[in-house]
Amino acid sequence: MLWTVVALAPGCLSICAVRACCRDCSCYLARVKPLEFENLARLPVIQFYEEAFRKATGVLLKVVPPSEPKQRLNLGISENPFCKLAAATAAGCDGCLETQIRVQRMSGKKLAAQQINCFAGLTDVAVPVVLGGRHVATLMSGQVFRREPTERDFKMVAAMLRQNGEWEKKARKAYFETQVVDAERFEAIIQLLNVFAQYLADFASRQVLASAREEPSAVASAKKFVQARIEEPITLEQVVRHVNVSRFYFCKIFKRATSMTLTEYVARVRVEKAKTLLVDPSLRISEIVYTAGFGSIPQFNSVFKRIVGMPPTEYRETLRSRLPF
Repeated sequence: MLWTVVALAPGCLSICAVRACCRDCSCYLARVKPLEFENLARLPVIQFYEEAFRKATGVLLKVVPPSEPKQRLNLGISENPFCKLAAATAAGCDGCLETQIRVQRMSGKKLAAQQINCFAGLTDVAVPVVLGGRHVATLMSGQVFRREPTERDFKMVAAMLRQNGEWEKKARKAYFETQVVDAERFEAIIQLLNVFAQYLADFASRQVLASAREEPSAVASAKKFVQARIEEPITLEQVVRHVNVSRFYFCKIFKRATSMTLTEYVARVRVEKAKTLLVDPSLRISEIVYTAGFGSIPQFNSVFKRIVGMPPTEYRETLRSRLPF
């Protein structure tokens, strides 16, 4: 069975300003199977980034399915020790599950990063990975304090969980060893999560642009030719010579296979390249323009806005959006 997916223009992939597909959106069809969480979960970069994020920030990160959990999510070996102890109790496990459901529901509804405080006063964070308006994965993080905990705070939590003795001794130690993250550091953590979520969304977008099995060999070869030379000027004549078919035949089969002209395809690949470069705040717009193969800044601004739906500078700002405090 073939799956036909309406893939939104790249602008619809912004995690901070996701736009629903509409009549005015520059959409195109691609004969590929929808990218689901299972496809993303197999990426080696996910495990690498989860570990690198923990080492850099001291805060856990786990990529989880987008659906509301039916039972408490185990967030791995880097999970907060206090949260593990609390989850080992019936009341704590129920409280943790409720928090995870709520933050998942909020991030899925708003398609933007969300934070929530759990029953023990720790802050959990959920950042959705969005493809074509669809919530396909969630970056779960947090389990940190936003202010210094007090003895009174701990006693209230212990009483709520109805625990004492050896458990209380271990929990007290883990509770007061939990990281306290100030507003500036917390914002930086959210920005890192947003960048990674954007990377995963962009990967999915590139999968849509990649060659499908049903494509004629000339179309697949043309796409590879374009992607390998995206920083250079690319003409239809060059591509036709490379794939060794007539100009008329190539234009016909390329449009049929991709629902766009070669010129439009090249523009979209250049925009995808520019989007990955815009993540780096140290790069100037002028550098990005030429690295992505655009001939001038005005041309770049015009093409980017037409495809993405916003100027490059505004798109860059969406990557730096802040959570409400």
